Amino acid sequence: MAYIQMAVYAETLGMSTDIHMVIPMQSPLRASRGGKLPVLYLLHGLGGDHTEWTRQSSIERYAEAKGVALVLPRADRSYYTDMKQGGLFFTYLSQELPEIVGSLFPISQRREDTFVAGISMGGYGAFKLALRCPEQYAAAASLSGGLDIVRRLSGPNGFAPDEAERIFGSVDAVKGSDNDLFELAAALGARGTQPLLFQCCGTEDFMYEGNQAFLHHARQAGLEITYEEETAGHEWKYWDRVSQRLLEWLPL
Repeated sequence: MAYIQMAVYAETLGMSTDIHMVIPMQSPLRASRGGKLPVLYLLHGLGGDHTEWTRQSSIERYAEAKGVALVLPRADRSYYTDMKQGGLFFTYLSQELPEIVGSLFPISQRREDTFVAGISMGGYGAFKLALRCPEQYAAAASLSGGLDIVRRLSGPNGFAPDEAERIFGSVDAVKGSDNDLFELAAALGARGTQPLLFQCCGTEDFMYEGNQAFLHHARQAGLEITYEEETAGHEWKYWDRVSQRLLEWLPL
């Protein structure tokens, strides 16, 4: 595997930002994809950054065995949103980032080769990308994701008011908007193109209740979700185990 660290200027963010990548040197999957590699975008959590997946888990080793490229972008505390006071992170992730990595590396641009996953805040981001852009992503995974954003904004484990306003603007405007995964799930359930979805959460996680609420709502909306849980908290030793099953689940 080649581990690549780079800084690029992102037009949508108006600043330089970091991207880490893991590229398999030899992958049998390239032969059937015109020399291109399937890619998994891995999103970090609210208190982490683009380095935490490779520092806290063995994802590089797991990806090498599967022959899939990894893209690990930096998104700060944006909640993968076009912030009201800050960067246009959703636009960057969904539009500019794929163009950047596709122009520099042998990364497939086909929907069937493009996947996204994340932990905590990144789980929310992964599902938001897939639900808003189902024509781009074949599969998405949320590991202990902050999926019920309305609950998170108003509950005991929510945001500080000033941070919520910087990210989303009026907190009252989030419900029913394109930042509300419940609204996106209901809208997608009525459409034809649906990405595969994988969701998991530890039963001792403070995100568990919100995950259960989203799972029930999404299934009621007609979405098919592969779901699993086990006795675990909001922790990397759990996410490291699940990431192996996630790679096995991907339609590679």
